Amino acid sequence: MQSTQFDKIMRRIATILSVVIVALCLIYVSTGVLLSFYYEPTAGGAYNSLKMINTQVPYGWLFWRAHEVAGNAVIAIALIQIVVMFLGRQFRKSWLTAWVSGILLTLSAIGLDWTAMILDWTQEGYWRFNIELGTIEAIPFIGGQLRDILTGGGAINTVTVEHLYTIHSYLILVATLILAIVHLAALLWQEWEMSQEGPRPEIDNLPQPSEGEFVPTQS
Repeated sequence: MQSTQFDKIMRRIATILSVVIVALCLIYVSTGVLLSFYYEPTAGGAYNSLKMINTQVPYGWLFWRAHEVAGNAVIAIALIQIVVMFLGRQFRKSWLTAWVSGILLTLSAIGLDWTAMILDWTQEGYWRFNIELGTIEAIPFIGGQLRDILTGGGAINTVTVEHLYTIHSYLILVATLILAIVHLAALLWQEWEMSQEGPRPEIDNLPQPSEGEFVPTQS
């Protein structure tokens, strides 16, 4: 399949967006580490600790806002990048690693946002998570087990916050960062392979000698 100029532009945009995603993930990780020094993953302490970070810790409000914006931006840009990759016709077998890592990256970024909904321990987050638990519990066969894993086997309390904090910080966040790096590496590798291929000359398009023109031959 011959690549057009539009395809090449779309692929280059996809690579640039992947670089942006990696940068946002690094911001998300670094600000998350800084916030973890003051954050208290308990039912009552979560709200108070975030309030202290926002009002008393120097530049705490900035790190908190950067953490929140970076998380939402990763989801938005990852979704946009999937559309850009599709428009750039990056659905060949050679782009399998980029596609799989890109889709898993988007899902993990959504998972980060989902697990963070109750970490601030606000009324909105509490009732939203309570509704989500009802949906999870309705899943056949494994719904009850998943609910017990998230909540700790009872009502929404300190154990629930600790479980979600662990899943958010040590599982999904690490997976997201690894997937972002793998995705960028896959796109850069494909860019390099495409640059090595280059255009192939067509024999039929070579100029033919006109009638009566002398063409030297080797004896």
